[in-house]
Amino acid sequence: MRLRFWGTRGSLPVALTWRDMRERLAQALVAANGRGLDTIDKAVAFVEGELDPALSQTFSGHSSCVEFMPPGAAADEYFVCDMGSGARAFGEHVLARQAGAPATIHIFMSHTHWDHIMGFPFFGPAYRRGFRLRIYGCHDTLEKAFRLQQDPPCFPVPFGALAASIEFVQLKQGIAQKISCVDVTPKKQLHSGDSYGFRIAAGGKSFVYSTDSEHKLDERAAADQFIAFFRDADAVIFDAMYSLAEAISVKADWGHSSNVMGVELCQAAQAKRLVLFHHEPANDDRVLARILQETQRLEELTRGEHRLEVVAAYDGMEIEL
Repeated sequence: MRLRFWGTRGSLPVALTWRDMRERLAQALVAANGRGLDTIDKAVAFVEGELDPALSQTFSGHSSCVEFMPPGAAADEYFVCDMGSGARAFGEHVLARQAGAPATIHIFMSHTHWDHIMGFPFFGPAYRRGFRLRIYGCHDTLEKAFRLQQDPPCFPVPFGALAASIEFVQLKQGIAQKISCVDVTPKKQLHSGDSYGFRIAAGGKSFVYSTDSEHKLDERAAADQFIAFFRDADAVIFDAMYSLAEAISVKADWGHSSNVMGVELCQAAQAKRLVLFHHEPANDDRVLARILQETQRLEELTRGEHRLEVVAAYDGMEIEL
């Protein structure tokens, strides 16, 4: 099973500023000095193989949208978690791959806060006749939220004008359900208005999509539930929006977690990979790179017999489970 990240930022999309671009370009030029990069091929090889990743890529711009490609899926079948602003690029990918042919798209919604649904009005397949969208979630207000953001004065195209066949499917927390070729189990999480994580399994592989979830240090029973939910997962996509200090002080009860809690829970669950996700919009690439390094070092210092791989999600990242 393959994961592809179309949006990894939390709360709102964030773009590189002109100052960011100018500084990166200047640093890259200095790093390339004297290397004789007189062709595009040489320059690309340098960027991909030698240039500091902090200069050659950005962690994230779009808000939450993660595609997964399970074994056994039909060629015209797609699966995705959340419809943040990354859904626009995901939709373009689907339309290009289908080349005019219709498809079925399974959409799993953690919750309906705006940063997780804001990409849907720009999701190309929703405007194409013959496409079938099945939108799954545990909230009673799921359909209402999607319709409301398309109503005036929020958006000029009403929900009723969308050409695709759109169906909303209610899931029950804690109940595993077979959807096409995947087994999906939702879990309620601590977040304003509630959010739901999903454990998704297919072909002997599994991952957990757990964003917008707060974990309290003094709530052992709740932690044990999540350890069981994460148990032996090949990857856990984890809300690591805040530092531990922020999560337990000034931003307590804001509904998000930290890199430290991610390491602790995933180590206890013996998950194979922790994917830091839902990045704080105030953190630029330098800060996110530092957080990743600190998290990897924490994992090393606290490691027992089981090694937990730690990565930070970025737009365009792909992981093979």
